[in-house]
Amino acid sequence: MTAVPVRAPEVGDAGRMLAAESARYAALGWMRGTSGNLSVRLSADPLVLAVTASGLDKGELTAADIVLVDRDGAALPDQPGPARRPSAEAGLHARIAAVTGAGAVVHLHALPAVLAAERWPAGVPLRDHELLKGLGRGADGDLVTVPVVPNSQDMRVLGDAFQKVWRPDVPALLVARHGVYVWGDDLRAARQYLESLEWLLRFVTAAG
Repeated sequence: MTAVPVRAPEVGDAGRMLAAESARYAALGWMRGTSGNLSVRLSADPLVLAVTASGLDKGELTAADIVLVDRDGAALPDQPGPARRPSAEAGLHARIAAVTGAGAVVHLHALPAVLAAERWPAGVPLRDHELLKGLGRGADGDLVTVPVVPNSQDMRVLGDAFQKVWRPDVPALLVARHGVYVWGDDLRAARQYLESLEWLLRFVTAAG
């Protein structure tokens, strides 16, 4: 009897979407080496995520290169497909999905995010930029502060730090000297937020 509360076709669809989206970000230079990870929610109760597998070139993933994890980021038993290890950051993906209700979480090591977190460790202020509309915010007079938390190799510590600074109107988190997490209802929504935020962070770090 399987412990995975989702159907094989759903898992296959999730794998194909995650592979395609990973290839997109790798082509942009945002998932260098084997860095970064993406997830989609397959079940809310119990929480089950499909997460990109660890240690693989994100520009070359196949639909089979995913792992199903529970609300703690631990791999579920009796999974379809080859045995893979989940990303070390799967626990933070799961915490973000559980707290925000997100259908997808994207984590990248894009350089502007790391530079911005270094420059504004208390949170990155963004205001009066047209691309704030891409975050669902106003382009005139609407202050958006992207939260920053210290890095940790312990996902429970990072999850607690995220939960302390999380605001429902800012779908992003910067982890100092690490990268950015963005989430949305699905991968397409997360992509919109991420691409808008990456441009904004490039602008403010270049402008000083």
